[in-house]
Amino acid sequence: MKSRMLSLLALFSALSAVGAAIKIPAIVGSVAFDVFPALIAAALLGSGAGAIVGALGHLLSALIVGFPLGPLHVLIAIEMAALVFIFAVLYKRNKKISASIIFILANSFAAPLPFIFFMNKAFYVALVPSLLIGSIINTVIALVAIPRLKALVKQDLIKKDVKL
Repeated sequence: MKSRMLSLLALFSALSAVGAAIKIPAIVGSVAFDVFPALIAAALLGSGAGAIVGALGHLLSALIVGFPLGPLHVLIAIEMAALVFIFAVLYKRNKKISASIIFILANSFAAPLPFIFFMNKAFYVALVPSLLIGSIINTVIALVAIPRLKALVKQDLIKKDVKL
């Protein structure tokens, strides 16, 4: 079972890498479609797996554009892991709408708050619209995909447990 979980974690990380290459126009090039695989992994595999994919996804997205914010991308990866973790906890409690809204608002408005201190207020204001659009699109993709993939994951788990 551990190898299966590791394989699924690698699969969602690879999907996150593909999403990281699809950018959303922003003042920082690391805004991308890298988080929807993390949200899917969080809902299907658990909060820890989702957090790992979320952090890796952001780091891959930043790597593709040359880490424009330098070591601050580590802070963003930690924030992304925490937000995906929170999404998973709420989603597992069957609070899907609350999980989605909190993720979108926190990723768009709360997560970039430290940049007011590291950069300036204008940077924050310029970054928020692209983060909001990216968060909405990533979350909608995840919410559409999760129910379709949930049946496949559960069916595969049952076959593995019964050893058919």
